[in-house]
Amino acid sequence: MRVLVTGGAGFIGSHVVDLLVADGHEVLSVDAVTTAAHAVEPDYLNASAEHRRVALDDLGALTHALRGVDAVCHQAARVGLGVDFDDVTDYVADNALGTATLLRAMFRSDFRGRLVQASSMVVYGEGAYTCATHHSVAPGPRSRTDLENGIFDPPCPQCGSTLTPAMVTEASRLDPRNVYAATKLHQEHLATAYSIATGVDAVSLRYHNVYGPRMPRDTPYAGVASIVRSACESGEAPRVFEDGAQRRDFVHVDDVALANVLALTAPRRISGAYNIASGDVCTIAEMADALTSGFGEAIPRPVVTGDYRISDVRHITATPDLARQTFGFVAQVPFSVGLRAFATAPMRASLRGAPTSA
Repeated sequence: MRVLVTGGAGFIGSHVVDLLVADGHEVLSVDAVTTAAHAVEPDYLNASAEHRRVALDDLGALTHALRGVDAVCHQAARVGLGVDFDDVTDYVADNALGTATLLRAMFRSDFRGRLVQASSMVVYGEGAYTCATHHSVAPGPRSRTDLENGIFDPPCPQCGSTLTPAMVTEASRLDPRNVYAATKLHQEHLATAYSIATGVDAVSLRYHNVYGPRMPRDTPYAGVASIVRSACESGEAPRVFEDGAQRRDFVHVDDVALANVLALTAPRRISGAYNIASGDVCTIAEMADALTSGFGEAIPRPVVTGDYRISDVRHITATPDLARQTFGFVAQVPFSVGLRAFATAPMRASLRGAPTSA
């Protein structure tokens, strides 16, 4: 099978390329590889894949790249929360308009294969919660007053009582609460519209907190595991926001690459959105402490700061059962093993403030 991978020089995309090549597929990777995103030329690109420098706004180059392609794996994106709302047009251009241009190229090429694209857990907003009185509830955004007073857990929107976090499923309410989340949900909607118009399978994989080798560092767009690791490498105590009890699911990049390949090669027709997660719950403080331990006693222990970002959510974890049932995805890398390896894994240097591939 010939597979087009967008963002193939990026964090997740390059691992997808590696796994596709290892499984015997013919791979064309397209990535702009701009100096704004890559401080240095990537030295990890798979020599057995074809690589082209193509930006997602280049309709002609994308249309040409789609010739003879059996499947498309769309990983290119501007990721993370960015600096502030002034990033809004950059996110919309890179994620929403970039995906629209890719879909337009697929339409012009009469593409009849399968599309698998990167989405994110952020489309859910807050995770799932239950109230002892009102059962399943959906809390609204946390107030700045509560956050400043150290009240981090959202209350029941009906009675104000303490809630119990639960796992989201693909049927959970969608409630994007920042610009990045809004663009990822727009990508899902565009893919669904394309599928309806053409009959092509369109799959969106909602990644949870991905970590592992080639993760970008030293940028506002980096993930929390990368930020903690960078602090440790600098000999500084990692700073943990809120009280550190935020619940997350950390999934290794090898498992995310596996999910993409399984979705691309599933023998029966599949479509829609799927949670890609380990299924194990971990707090931010637990992650920071475990990663710091991997650097030895010389690194100061993490500092819980009480600081917050108004756009952050408190708890978000999910069950990956639908992905397991539909195309056989089960995470293979235990968190303790993956995090220990991540302490010394090679990372990708990115310029501060730069867009990165997912």
